[in-house]
Amino acid sequence: MSERIDCEIAVIGAGTGGIAVATASALFGMKTVLIERDRMGGYRLHGELPLQVLSAAARHAAAWREAAGFGIRYEEPDIDFAAVLRHAKNTTAAQAANDSIERLSALGVTVLQGEARFTSAASIAVGDRTVTAKRFVIATGARPALPTIPGLADIPCLTPQSAFDLTERPLHLLIIGGGGAGVALAQGFCRIGVKVTLVEQGRFLSRHDPELSDLVIDALRRDGVTLHEQTEIAQVENTVPGIVLTLRHTNGSRTRIAASHLLLAAGWQADHSTLNAMAAGIETGAQGIVTDRRLRTTNRRVFAIGAATDLQATTPVVQHHASVALKNLLFRLPARIAASAAASLVPSDPELAFVGQTESEARRSRRSIRILRRPFALNERALADGSSEGLLKVVASPLGSILGAAAVGPQAAETLQPWGLAIGNGFGIGAMQAMIAPFPARGNTAAQAATDFYRPKLFSPFGRRVVQFLARFD
Repeated sequence: MSERIDCEIAVIGAGTGGIAVATASALFGMKTVLIERDRMGGYRLHGELPLQVLSAAARHAAAWREAAGFGIRYEEPDIDFAAVLRHAKNTTAAQAANDSIERLSALGVTVLQGEARFTSAASIAVGDRTVTAKRFVIATGARPALPTIPGLADIPCLTPQSAFDLTERPLHLLIIGGGGAGVALAQGFCRIGVKVTLVEQGRFLSRHDPELSDLVIDALRRDGVTLHEQTEIAQVENTVPGIVLTLRHTNGSRTRIAASHLLLAAGWQADHSTLNAMAAGIETGAQGIVTDRRLRTTNRRVFAIGAATDLQATTPVVQHHASVALKNLLFRLPARIAASAAASLVPSDPELAFVGQTESEARRSRRSIRILRRPFALNERALADGSSEGLLKVVASPLGSILGAAAVGPQAAETLQPWGLAIGNGFGIGAMQAMIAPFPARGNTAAQAATDFYRPKLFSPFGRRVVQFLARFD
C-alpha cells in the first residue's frame, strides 16, 4: 500500500544546496521532506573535500623536497599511498556527520532515500511513497559527462569521487579532462608517487585566465605530469596489458598511451533524466533545468538550484542559489541570482582562483576596462616564505567599480576573499585602497593593487601641478 506524505517544501537532492534549503526550511517551522538516492553531502563532501586533502598531502611532499632552498635538507619522503587516501576518506567521514540523516532528522527534516520522480505538477513518487508539497526545490546536481570517444563506454573509469576508493598505487594513471578537477588530481597523484598523464582535447583550465592558468600548467610539467592538450582522442581500448588511448594530432600522426587506470574528469552533465520533469511541466535544456533569475522553473511551484540548472555552478554559486531560493520560498521576496556570484578554486600548487568576471568576460560586455596586476614577487610575506611565484589580477571599470579578481599562487583563495566581499557588496577600488591589513601578509597585495589604480592620475603632470601649487601656501 502506497504511503502519502504531505509537506510544505520538498527538496530533491542532498548536496550542498539541497541540505542548506532543507535545513533552513525546517528551522523556520516548515514541514520539509528531503530526498536523496545516493550519498548524503554530494560532490562537495565526496569529491571536493577529499581532493583538498590530497592536494594538502601533495604540498607537504613537495615542501619536503623543496626545503633545500632554505638551507634545510631531507631525504626523499616515504609516501604511503594507501594511508594518504585513507586520510582523505577519514576526513570525509568526520565531516559527514554534519550532512547525516540523523542530524537532519533531529532538526525536523523528513529524509527519504530513493529515486524521486514527478507524477504531477504537485507530487512526486519515491518508491512506494507519494510526496505532495506546496513548493519543490530540485538540487540534483550533475554527474560526470561521458565524452563521445570511440570505445570509452566499454572502459571501467574512475571519477573525481571514486578515485579516493583506490587502495593501491596505480602504475600509470591516465586522466581525461584538463579542467580544475583533472588538473588538481593529476598534480596531487603525481606528487605522491603515481605516474600521471593528463589529456585535454581543448585548452587546459579553459575557464580560467590563460595569463594565470599557464603558471599552474608549468608547475605540473615541473612535477613530472605528462601533458597533452589541443589534441583529438581517436580511441580508447581495454587491452590485456591495460588501457590504451590513441591520440590523433593535427599533422595526422598518432600517439598511443598505455595506462593501468583511467580517470574521467571531462566535465559534467545535468542529472535530471530520471525526474520525469515533463510530467510536472518543467522545461529542461542542454545546461540543465531552465529557470528565471529567481530560480523558478516553468512550473511556478518548482525551483531549481546549483548544477541542476547551471553546469558551471561551483560550491559558492550553489550556496548563493540556495540563499536566493530560500528568500523566494520562505519570505516571498523577489530575490534574484547575482551575475557577479561566480567564484572558483583549483586546489593546485600554486592555487588558482577567481571571483566575479574574468578579463575576457569583462571585455565581451564592456567597451572599456582597467586591468591591475600585482606580482607576489613584490609582497614581503611571499618573499619571506620563498613562494613569490604568481600574481593578483583585478578587473575594474574605468571609474573604479570592481568587476572581478583572480590570483595564482599560494593561498590564492584567501587572497581573493576581500575582493569577493567587495564585489558582493558593491564596494569600489577606493574601499580596497583604504583597507588596513596586518603586515607582512599576502593580504597587503589588495591595497597595493588598489593603489596602482590611482597611481597614473595621482602622479600625472596635473597631479604634480596641484601639489606644487598648494606648496606655495606653506
